[in-house]
Amino acid sequence: MEDEELKEISRKLDTMVRLLAIDVIRGRELRDQIKLLSQAGLKPTEIAEVLGKTSNSVRVALFGIRRSQGRDSASIREEGA
Repeated sequence: MEDEELKEISRKLDTMVRLLAIDVIRGRELRDQIKLLSQAGLKPTEIAEVLGKTSNSVRVALFGIRRSQGRDSASIREEGA
């Protein structure tokens, strides 16, 4: 296969991934959309492209999500103690 053919296949796969991602997050809150896309393995810049946001706003949201998950885990441990 030639280099140009591989590039075209890669572009088409990238488009399909973005379309599937949009379908999965449809109707959800922005924070949930970011969380789901991150869990699916997309990088902040890729998430930003899918959502039409800046990569910095996605990074800030991911930081908040991780921080709140840490608190949730701590409160679960406290309740179980």
